[in-house]
Amino acid sequence: MSTLHGKSKINVGLVGLGRMGMDYARFLSGRVPGLVLTAISDLRADSLTAASAELGSAKAWADYQDLVNDPNVDAVVVVTPTLRHREVVVAAAAAGKAIFCEKPPAVTLEEARVMQAAVARHGVFFQLGFMRRFDSGYAAARQKILAGAIGQPCVFTATSKDQVRPPLDYLRPENSGGLFVDMGIHDFDLARWFMGDVASVYSTAGVLAYPEMKAIGDWDSALANLRFQSGAIGMVSLGRKAVHGYAIYAEIAGTEGTIRVGYDRETPILLLTKDTVTHDTVPSFSERFENAFVAQLRNFAENLRAGRPPAITIEDGIAALKISLAATHSARNNQIVELTPGN
Repeated sequence: MSTLHGKSKINVGLVGLGRMGMDYARFLSGRVPGLVLTAISDLRADSLTAASAELGSAKAWADYQDLVNDPNVDAVVVVTPTLRHREVVVAAAAAGKAIFCEKPPAVTLEEARVMQAAVARHGVFFQLGFMRRFDSGYAAARQKILAGAIGQPCVFTATSKDQVRPPLDYLRPENSGGLFVDMGIHDFDLARWFMGDVASVYSTAGVLAYPEMKAIGDWDSALANLRFQSGAIGMVSLGRKAVHGYAIYAEIAGTEGTIRVGYDRETPILLLTKDTVTHDTVPSFSERFENAFVAQLRNFAENLRAGRPPAITIEDGIAALKISLAATHSARNNQIVELTPGN
């Protein structure tokens, strides 16, 4: 049980103030009952100064070690670049803090297992951030499947595509893990959530939209074929360029029906003229999943205060990371990769 069980106010320290980190800071500043943003940290002085000016009362630390060791901080939210997750999580665990960490858990399985060991050794609460599980559409799909609405799930298909690629420095595999880890891990987590564990993966990928991706050793387009331990099959399509908008969809086909999740129109308005019917599109992850980000933080707070286990564990993260890395290996070596059960 969390040591924060029953506490009415939980003081949170946020590490990482990039674009997503600032979104988290704003969510924590009034939209998550029971959580109070008490401290922030970032290596970049300009980001820390700008965030301090916007957020006001939160204490600013240039060194995350000072934040995790601050006795006034009860829980640490980690939104750093992926390659720094391990060091922050290990430090927070050693300091006895509850932890929320954005996906992926780490760039490598070795680092993720170091995090897993630290969490276990210090007995701290740890919840991983796969916000799509908290999206109303994906959550409703999960409930429909559990209720038997589509019979036995047989085929899972998912698409994740950015409108335009993120900066190259972010995309470097040594920083983000690469296309299958950084982007695909969302879909691989959902695949497990809807269909059960993956038995094997065969993937292919290429540099088709952004020639500059070749210089960093990653791809902008990919397909991953999955076979589940149940015998069901799946396919995940990934891309860094959708042009029309942020394209996120999933479909689960079963013996008695099919569920589809996702949409292209951001606002409920159509323009109808003589020869066309048009509407706007989803700009980015911030707009598409804003409510899901807030919902997962509220769930984190509720679990801490109620003494409940985390909704998404480090083991869930390791399982999805294993699929992501297997897909990467498959694409690089043009071979089917079998996944061994367990973490």
